[in-house]
Amino acid sequence: MSTPALTTYQRHHLRPTYEHHVGYLFPAMVRASQAHVVMLTEQGLIPAERGARLLRGLADLRADTTPPPAYDGSFEDVYYLVEKRLAEACGIPTSQLDVQLARSRNDLDAGVFRMVLRDQLLGVLDRVLAAGSTALEQADRYADVVITGYTHRRPAQPTTIGHALAGYAEALAGEAVAYADLLDTLNTSPLGSCAFAGTDLDISPARVAELLGFGALVTNSYEAVAGADHLVAVGTLNARSLATGARLARTLMDWLSWRWVTTPADFTQGSSIMPQKRNPVVLEHLVSMAGATAADAASVLNNVGAAWWEDSNNATTDVQVRLWESNDRTDRFFALLGGFLAEIEPLEPPSSAEIVASGATTTAAADALTRHGVPFRAAHSVVGRLVRGGDPSTWNAETVRDDAREVTDPLSDDAVADLIAAAVRPELVLDRAQADGPGVSAVRAQVTVLRGAFDGVAQRLAA
Repeated sequence: MSTPALTTYQRHHLRPTYEHHVGYLFPAMVRASQAHVVMLTEQGLIPAERGARLLRGLADLRADTTPPPAYDGSFEDVYYLVEKRLAEACGIPTSQLDVQLARSRNDLDAGVFRMVLRDQLLGVLDRVLAAGSTALEQADRYADVVITGYTHRRPAQPTTIGHALAGYAEALAGEAVAYADLLDTLNTSPLGSCAFAGTDLDISPARVAELLGFGALVTNSYEAVAGADHLVAVGTLNARSLATGARLARTLMDWLSWRWVTTPADFTQGSSIMPQKRNPVVLEHLVSMAGATAADAASVLNNVGAAWWEDSNNATTDVQVRLWESNDRTDRFFALLGGFLAEIEPLEPPSSAEIVASGATTTAAADALTRHGVPFRAAHSVVGRLVRGGDPSTWNAETVRDDAREVTDPLSDDAVADLIAAAVRPELVLDRAQADGPGVSAVRAQVTVLRGAFDGVAQRLAA
């Protein structure tokens, strides 16, 4: 018998949606159905022999590794494919199935969506923790490598590679906590809500949640199927996290271009025409991946905002592909960025003379004067005059006193000596005592604190 031709709706919506969804949803629906049938049997809502038959059929489906069938129009979607294949596995017509008793496609979709997202984000969080660990290792290793820190793309102050990477690690630590919090939200089961108003049958949603590893139940059955805040949270957290990582990628591009650090060979591509070139295009890809993830988040927000406060495909099924792709991209993003950070090493970081010539030490020079009682604005003006006369390598005691004379009281010999030392010795930043600053001891203390933060999230993840 020939298969009837697909309708326009089937060709252009049901089939592509099925192809996008079946690999994610079918295994999760089988797992959810196993838990549901166990609960129905234990509650006495179906006879034990019928429950056992269904569980045998579901076990066969779960063990079957053959690819899913092509969409041929004989079933509407993955939900009905589960029914069709379960009936075949049990050797009964679909009319004799009990698997959907006291359950709707609404709460099943809501439950398996959470299961799939939960499983994906467990992997994402693993990647974030690994990238954070790598950033901290490199921050500790290169806490004494002085570079020029930039603001608004202009040389600003001396800092270190370790200080910059510890800063990114702190951002990752905040993102790790946010992912762990989001996993707690996703780990709340909506199963048992049925269409949205529950059922008069004596079901046990808590038993289904227990069997599927959910930590809690959604409080309200209407919210269970109408709510989409958790879906928005997945997309926006990914977008936020990748945006921050993309900013680091842009900074790393500069470091490589200036030869401050090595270019990891495993993350480059050769030129099609220039034999000397090895292009670190992975950093460009990271920026593009962040942009795509932001677009996915915007799509989810737009769809959810266009939906009604009820079960609606706009806010559920239609956003799933965007979230699955967002999670996959986020997983790959942190694998790439963490791998890249693991391989960079100092190559030709800026010399003291280069840092001095850039003007990056002048803030420290002005601060040196304030330690000798010169008011800040006067100290700033003195150093400003000196800068207009030449870079700090040209300053001497006479020029300092001459420029200071018109601004403030005469400077002591110690004040002049401290100003000049701060201006020509960027390495003094390594001794800075401020707890959050670039001093070597400070950075290594930051590393210790942040490792504790990552360990705390890892413990939550293990639980």
